[in-house]
Amino acid sequence: MAFASAASAANTVGDTSKDVEVAELPGDSISDLAFSPTNDHLAVASWDKKVYIYEVGASGAQGKWSFEMGGPVLGCAWSADGTRVAGASTDRSVHIVDLRQAPGGGNCQTTQVAQHDDAVKSVRWFTLNGADYIATGSWDKTVKFWDLRSPTPAGQINASERVYSMDVKNDLLVVGTAERHIHVVDLKEPTKIYKTIQSPLKWQTRVVSCFTDATGFAVGSIEGRCAIQYVEDKDTALNFSFKCHRQQDPANRDVAKVYSVNAISFHPQHGTFSTAGSDGTFHFWDKDAKHRLKGYPEAGGSITATGFNHTGNIFAYAVSYDWSKGYAFNNPQQPIKLKLHPIAPEECKPRPGGKKR
Repeated sequence: MAFASAASAANTVGDTSKDVEVAELPGDSISDLAFSPTNDHLAVASWDKKVYIYEVGASGAQGKWSFEMGGPVLGCAWSADGTRVAGASTDRSVHIVDLRQAPGGGNCQTTQVAQHDDAVKSVRWFTLNGADYIATGSWDKTVKFWDLRSPTPAGQINASERVYSMDVKNDLLVVGTAERHIHVVDLKEPTKIYKTIQSPLKWQTRVVSCFTDATGFAVGSIEGRCAIQYVEDKDTALNFSFKCHRQQDPANRDVAKVYSVNAISFHPQHGTFSTAGSDGTFHFWDKDAKHRLKGYPEAGGSITATGFNHTGNIFAYAVSYDWSKGYAFNNPQQPIKLKLHPIAPEECKPRPGGKKR
């Protein structure tokens, strides 16, 4: 499936000249980032064992708080009210910090809220019966659900394989595992798997991301492809996949370099979405019109994490080593950047006439 706009079309080339580079950076690769759902605070998880929380303003981002864990931090997430941040680590634990108890900034004391038998890859908050819960996905092949008022899990799902990516929107939980399994869960009944499918993409899953309206999700893989999948069987005719993050060899038009799709983020208002990859580029797409809205110049290294702020007028992206070549290739020459892209009014809007989802 091809998207409608040609990659060479001049009107789809985006401008990054106004992007702001954050000066205070983690000491190692950035594994995840997340904006607060209530204000312009940005949490950034790093392989240096820390989570950094920035205040984002017109002039850029200033480091405000941080907390450290016992191993590299692979995931981070905000509570719905924007007061707490969770970090998921290779030390098999999840810790949270309550920013209401650290108003002045600086290093924060954390509370451990979850424990697994292997590294925790993903963490997400959700609400059940008016109470806050955390879902944690681990390489121990489980997803556990934690009531923050109790030290033991409120329930768990046994996944088909190691959890590589996980996302939540409203009552929808999507879990992407090794061996291309995808579990779909209705969080009104969190310990039951609603549906399990094989990824429509032929190679390893890197990321899953829920639609803004929670009717489906996008999947990105190591082979430079993205799939759009709806939850309900009645919508399967709307499912499709497309190529992205590939570069044609100028010397041989039959050969393309293929790059991993590392991050997918949905715009909170428009329902359009971004993909970003190890080719160092990001793109904005309209899934309903099957149209690429904008593609942006190479950022100087692999893009490992992305996110829109709650109003959808800032897009954050992290440039750092993506570990695709293992420990030996992570050296001081690998760039680490955190950049903020201001969204122009028309940049992420769906094409006229297309339905919003």
